[in-house]
Amino acid sequence: MANKRARVMYDFAAEPGNNELTVNEGEIITITNPDVGGGWLEGRNIKGERGLVPTDYVEILPSDGKDQFSCGNSVADQAFLDSLSASTAQASSSAASNNHQVGSGNDPWSAWSASKSGNWESSEGWGAQPEGAGAQRSTNTPNNWDTAFGHPQAYQGPATGDDDDWDEDWDGPKSSSYFKDSESADAGGSQRGNSRASSSSMKIPLNKFPGFAKPGTEQYLLAKQLAKPKEKIPIIVGDYGPMWVYPTSTFDCVVADPRKGSKMYGLKSYIEYQLTPTNTNRSVNHRYKHFDWLYERLLVKFGSAIPIPSLPDKQVTGRFEEEFIKMRMERLQAWMTRMCRHPVISESEVFQQFLNFRDEKEWKTGKRKAEKDELAGVMIFSTMEPEAPDLDLVEIEQKCEAVGKFTKAMDDGVKELLTVGQEHWKRCTGPLPKEYQKIGKALQSLATVFSSSGYQGETDLNDAITEAGKTYEEIASLVAEQPKKDLHFLMECNHEYKGFLGCFPDIIGTHKGAIEKVKESDKLVATSKITPQDKQNMVKRVSTMSYALQAEMNHFHSNRIYDYNSVIRLYLEQQVQFYETIAEKLRQALSRFPVM
Repeated sequence: MANKRARVMYDFAAEPGNNELTVNEGEIITITNPDVGGGWLEGRNIKGERGLVPTDYVEILPSDGKDQFSCGNSVADQAFLDSLSASTAQASSSAASNNHQVGSGNDPWSAWSASKSGNWESSEGWGAQPEGAGAQRSTNTPNNWDTAFGHPQAYQGPATGDDDDWDEDWDGPKSSSYFKDSESADAGGSQRGNSRASSSSMKIPLNKFPGFAKPGTEQYLLAKQLAKPKEKIPIIVGDYGPMWVYPTSTFDCVVADPRKGSKMYGLKSYIEYQLTPTNTNRSVNHRYKHFDWLYERLLVKFGSAIPIPSLPDKQVTGRFEEEFIKMRMERLQAWMTRMCRHPVISESEVFQQFLNFRDEKEWKTGKRKAEKDELAGVMIFSTMEPEAPDLDLVEIEQKCEAVGKFTKAMDDGVKELLTVGQEHWKRCTGPLPKEYQKIGKALQSLATVFSSSGYQGETDLNDAITEAGKTYEEIASLVAEQPKKDLHFLMECNHEYKGFLGCFPDIIGTHKGAIEKVKESDKLVATSKITPQDKQNMVKRVSTMSYALQAEMNHFHSNRIYDYNSVIRLYLEQQVQFYETIAEKLRQALSRFPVM
């Protein structure tokens, strides 16, 4: 049987020494092994070179050899998938091109300002958003997804048939070795693959898209009788309004000790991290794709009520460089800390199982149980019990509008600070140090010229000018290194909040959709489509949703106040120390000049 051929949809640069094949968009390759495993296939290019290529980077051509993008297809579903793949490839290519233009090796945030944190451009879009779980925006997905499918952040799930890969690669220490590699001189690493849609683990099942989704808020609002779930999420009224009930003891999770492991007899490599909850001090190991799985489960279960920010991007090339490993670990640490700080997420069964499984069997059992959880999407509200009287519809709508207005304004402010910070980072690591270096060299050159005069009385002056020049060269180094000590943390904090804020348009959309359903209930009662009791239940349930939104916003605000107070204080303290260091160096240079 002849080998199939495939068209390459994205550029892919092979990782040296990792049995991969470099391919370019539009290239036709021959598939020599379609299922190597782990989201990879083996291919051969026209030069006869063989190697591994991410499965999602290619499109298998029909058996007649014709490119399905250049010919018609009478099957409607196939046409849909064809247009999906074409638009995705075009958007990814455009995004990659834009990111390349603005990117800088010294600027780890160059890709952030090029992407949106949510569909804030049209407030009308909120009510029209899909109402199920997982309807959340990605901060890194090309804008075409916004208009084509409504919720680009929705995790597309592990590869179909990937369960065997999970079973083989459970988090045992047997295949790991300490990761040691040469340190990259590039502060941010050369990061590619910003679109999560192009990740090798990202298949595209149709049921993840709005057109194929089950009904949204109706499933919760119009249920004749809600089942009594075992898990309860209480909402109490505190000094600042509705709030989640916080556990009596809190914990964090330390992400550390990145190790390089291998599979497929050493053919493929990966990095896994050690996670140690502070309340148990018992460590477990997880790969990035396991974090991705956790993100998916949390998004599906809680995403209608709680913002679940996306993980740091999956990366195909450069993923074993030490600087990239360090950056990813730092961001995974921040993500895990956020989840640990949330009173609902941190106490959830799926999160606890992720941190506390004891062996392979327990991991598989917990994983499959989480994937079958029916209390997800809008049904998560059925587990919530406000200890407060029901709200009227006017108040519910006002609360929803207030949340939408604030989060939209904060999103604009965060994006502005990210843009300004990015520009400042580039200036501090590029033009500004060079200007100080030029001043330093110019002063030293002037001292050299003065020394050639042969005049005996100017030695002290020339030495002082030379030292002043060296001082400015030292200042240049200080300026170039300073952003890593202060601006870095401010930018990382803003990046985290950009991820949070990008989730709110869809959360608001879910709430607005529920409010509209309640407004329509009078007509449904009048036409005997629902009973007055059904309407009363709808009002009660949308009131529960409102309490949940207010409780989440109180949690959000308390974290926001703490985080920005901490990070801006740190920034200012470092800035003061930075300028004091420069002032001291200038005073020392000044003291060398003779008093005339």
